[in-house]
Amino acid sequence: MDIRAIAFDVNGTLVKILADDGDERAFRAAAHFLTYQGIDLHRYELRELYFQLLKEQLRTSPERYPEFDAVGIWRSIIEDHQTDFTRALPAARLEQIPLSLAELARGVSRRRLGLYPYVREVLDVLCERYPLAVVTDAQSAYARSELHKVGLLGYFDPVVVSGDHGYRKPDPRLFQLALDGMAVAAGNTLYVGNDMYRDIYGAREAGLTTVMFDSDQGEKTYRDCAPDYTITDFRDLPAILGLT
Repeated sequence: MDIRAIAFDVNGTLVKILADDGDERAFRAAAHFLTYQGIDLHRYELRELYFQLLKEQLRTSPERYPEFDAVGIWRSIIEDHQTDFTRALPAARLEQIPLSLAELARGVSRRRLGLYPYVREVLDVLCERYPLAVVTDAQSAYARSELHKVGLLGYFDPVVVSGDHGYRKPDPRLFQLALDGMAVAAGNTLYVGNDMYRDIYGAREAGLTTVMFDSDQGEKTYRDCAPDYTITDFRDLPAILGLT
């Protein structure tokens, strides 16, 4: 192998996370927050509206692998239910409310956020030798903040987030964005992920060498797809690259 750069998936690969997007507590908190913006919706009504709009976004998307937009959903809810009180809010304040709601809902629904063992130690070794990037299916409202929370954001450039683009893995364009950002060819890039379909199949179709991190999350099979390498411990990654 002539590997000159490495890209990673995030959730289930670098970051061990558990979040329930349908958590009733998140919509209760959002409903209470909205009362201070002049909008009165019960948490169950709010949850139903949210997922109706999410499904509509995906249904009407022209993309083969569509990604939803959480901030856009909250913006639609506010626009459809605003009152005179809401409209009288300062424009800058009104503009920030959808993002605040997306962050609030994620924060309340998140039950676990941490690193898999040895991730930081391995990244410390790799970042001295390779440019590193992230390609993650996530929402713009919280992907970078969660990387910052676990202390990883500074390792990666670029950070490619599906929510920024309206499509998700295995779309090869997401992998190409990372390649372009690192100025490397697909054939010289290693991709590490935990999902056989979105990560391994997607990266393979984009021409990258693949490593399956067999974690406790993600789909483990997809048709006849197979990674170039499989690891269960991050300490095995440097050996694949000939660093040990």
